Amino acid sequence: MSLLDQVRDAGIIGAGGAGFPTHVKLNAEAEYILLNGAECEPLLRVDQQIMAMYPEEIIRGFEMAGRQVNAKKAIIGIKGKHGDVIQILEDTIARLGMGDYVSVGILPDIYPAGDEQVLVYELTGRTVPETGIPIMCGCVVLNAETAMNVYLASQGQPVTETWVTLAGDIPERKTFKVPVGTPVMDVLKQSGIEDFSQYEIIDGGPMMGPLLEDRNGSVVKKNKGYVILKKNHPLIRKKSCTLDQARKVNRATCEQCRMCTDLCPRFLIGHDMEPHKTMRITNYGLDDVQGKTMAQLCCQCNLCEYFSCPANLHPRLNNLRLRNEMMAEKIKYQPDKEKQYKARIARPFRLVPSKRLIARLGLKAFDKPAPVTTQSVAPAEVKIPLSQHVGAPCTPIVSVGETVSVGQMIGQIPEKALGAPIHASISGQVTEVTDKYIAIRRV
Repeated sequence: MSLLDQVRDAGIIGAGGAGFPTHVKLNAEAEYILLNGAECEPLLRVDQQIMAMYPEEIIRGFEMAGRQVNAKKAIIGIKGKHGDVIQILEDTIARLGMGDYVSVGILPDIYPAGDEQVLVYELTGRTVPETGIPIMCGCVVLNAETAMNVYLASQGQPVTETWVTLAGDIPERKTFKVPVGTPVMDVLKQSGIEDFSQYEIIDGGPMMGPLLEDRNGSVVKKNKGYVILKKNHPLIRKKSCTLDQARKVNRATCEQCRMCTDLCPRFLIGHDMEPHKTMRITNYGLDDVQGKTMAQLCCQCNLCEYFSCPANLHPRLNNLRLRNEMMAEKIKYQPDKEKQYKARIARPFRLVPSKRLIARLGLKAFDKPAPVTTQSVAPAEVKIPLSQHVGAPCTPIVSVGETVSVGQMIGQIPEKALGAPIHASISGQVTEVTDKYIAIRRV
């Protein structure tokens, strides 16, 4: 069986991003393959720890993926502050005899170093075209856990677990493995909190993660962490702002200082993303369709909203609203195909240090280690969603009453569709099969 087939059958998707099926990403030709070990979201700790714990598996999986896409060079991107992890990676690369192919690329401790377009620029000097993806400039990007899953797939092991960090205003910060489909509340209670009535939960990192809407939901393959904060924390208030509220505040207060643009990561690598202009278009009701489509270049990193704006306005939400409007009208941004991208000359002086960002977010007191624990979550029942990836939901291939084992495929990709199969994360009996999930009870 080819590596592509192994990766597809293992149900590997981007572990931490949008959840794009990895077998599709690896069905390409690239000059570089890049490993995203930046983990730039404050407080999350998965990648830096699994790279130290499983360097051989990650490097072998990364090298396999690189050979699959015929990449000439494989570069592991990791922040220079993780000196101990860098040493482990470099020693492992040397021990495996891969030094002529795999190398470590040092990233600055900035946000958003883990944005894949920023990562491409930092490691290769290339700029991904506007509205484009890394393969358009000869790069394929995987994150650390995805690379490890590629190696495990080569050994016949599908994705049945994901690594998560619990962080924030909690008694017990930790990082651990969780079976896919585990009830979210089973995971959250590992924080040492039983009553969450006075807390809100951010699903993911504090910058891009949304507030968790369904506490009765299940963990999916791309979950990487939960940040738990008191309801009165300023960051929670910011994340609770609606599109309508943001529009009113923006219109009343924006003074066009352009700080949102000057610090925008996509603007700085050479894209025509200028949030202060999209704010102007909205606030003054300008009939500028091309200007509105600029909002489609926004990566939703939230830097403008949570750090740059001196008036605490909402440029990111404004971009989101404009993007939704343009999508509803089926109008797309039209990039200049002849454009030669060049990073802004001021870029080196406008990068946002992670520690300054953490302080601005009011998270300095919670910026502490979340060590890996062997403590496991053993749910009595899992509900494994049929859709946890980009593409079509899986088609169930098991029935109620059937006994399944860990690793058994229970949902497959519909014919000729984009997707990734799902597998049983615990051994037990299938108790429900719906159009949303498959439930398995441990026996």
